[in-house]
Amino acid sequence: MANKIRVSFHGAAGTVTGSKYLVEYENKKILIDCGIFQGRKELRLRNWDKPSFDPKKLDCIILTHAHIDHSGYLPLVCKKGFKGPIYCSEATKDLLHLLLPDSAHLQEQEAFYANKHKTSKHKPAKPLFDLNDAHSALLQLKTFKRDQHVEILPKIYVKAVCAGHIL
Repeated sequence: MANKIRVSFHGAAGTVTGSKYLVEYENKKILIDCGIFQGRKELRLRNWDKPSFDPKKLDCIILTHAHIDHSGYLPLVCKKGFKGPIYCSEATKDLLHLLLPDSAHLQEQEAFYANKHKTSKHKPAKPLFDLNDAHSALLQLKTFKRDQHVEILPKIYVKAVCAGHIL
């Protein structure tokens, strides 16, 4: 019997934000994208939920591109125990070094504002993740060159191609 590939959706299903797809093949677990939910409050609140997969059991993460709705949950997944490689193109890595710390700064500022003006039901209000979490996630990035097949796990290859959306 042929080995089966299983794909489950953990974001960007019924919405266009929070992209996370878990691919399982031969006892390997690969998360494609690791996005944060953005937009309406009901979507943003999903970021605080326990992940619907175990970050500690992931073998690797592959990012399709750097937009926060595809990469912004990385600091949380790493904080929750993911220790493996995060594969992306060189351009995506460069952008993430700007985007993830900036996103952490915004999270920290929102928590500061909520505490100062008492606009949160949580006491104290906390950021979803902080600058240390963002920097820790960046340390796990592993790049591959565009238009080259790269074996990331036995019998599992990736290839970055231009899709015309972002670098």
